[in-house]
Amino acid sequence: MVSRSLYSFILVLLLYAAAGFSQPQQKTGNSVPASYRISTDEIKLYEMINDYRRKYDLPPIPLSASLCYVASSHVKDLFYNHPDQEPCNSHSWSDKGPWKGFCYPRDENKKNSVWDKPKEFTQYKGKGYEIVYWENNPADIDSVIHFWKSIGYFNSFLLNTGKWQGQKWEALGVGIYENYACAWFGEVPDPLDPPLIQGENPVIKDSGAAKLAQPVHPSPPPSDINSTSMEPEQKLQQGPAIKTAFRYYIIIRSNVPLKDTAKVIKLYVSKGFTAVKSLEKEGKARISVFESSDRNEAIARLKEIKRQYHDAWLLKN
Repeated sequence: MVSRSLYSFILVLLLYAAAGFSQPQQKTGNSVPASYRISTDEIKLYEMINDYRRKYDLPPIPLSASLCYVASSHVKDLFYNHPDQEPCNSHSWSDKGPWKGFCYPRDENKKNSVWDKPKEFTQYKGKGYEIVYWENNPADIDSVIHFWKSIGYFNSFLLNTGKWQGQKWEALGVGIYENYACAWFGEVPDPLDPPLIQGENPVIKDSGAAKLAQPVHPSPPPSDINSTSMEPEQKLQQGPAIKTAFRYYIIIRSNVPLKDTAKVIKLYVSKGFTAVKSLEKEGKARISVFESSDRNEAIARLKEIKRQYHDAWLLKN
């Protein structure tokens, strides 16, 4: 027969055990999907950043699968969901993914910073710091790196100058999708191996010997807008390239009602701009204050104009 004291002791143990089982399981964090691959343009942009650093005797930044996945997720979120609408800027996130929506800089005083996004939905434990690029057409990697190098704020990330003087980047992720490109810089190493490139299969271990499976190159569907390059044999069949002349416009105002364009143009002429014009689209107008067929000239001029008009941007047409 069980004594009253022993019965009480067993009951207490059972209560403690029940309490322990009722505790919520600690979240271990999400991981980068096994199917994730970095694109060829993204790996080229990553190499451009490290080539640029090498010219200044700076060490290369290790490629991070986690930060690449964060970067890829963010550019797609920006393109499809447009969380970068006023008063939010391009560091913002929508609420349509495995992360919490965040409006930057409006929400910056909340508990979790926008720089905590990597550890929110990957296993990366440190903060990530982002630079973003946008243009009116699909992002061109030469334009991306040139723009980042030409603007002091972005260049400070690339070369660890200014605010980032003395900081050692331990991880780098890049993402490109349609009009957007971004790079994420991390202060701690990524526990994951570097990401595979599109077309690569993971290493298969067989009887203790590691072998790399043969790459698979499926034909992309017509809607695969990540695939922007042609195979070499396709290039040979295309014949001589046809050069298309583009004009580059620096847009200082958007969505101006057509009835107001003359007044707005007059305003910017009074501010010293000599080449102001309106570009009509879908019943609205964009106000351009500079145009050129030389992309480098337009980017350099954009750098000057953005010192006063921070929302100015470059339109390629």
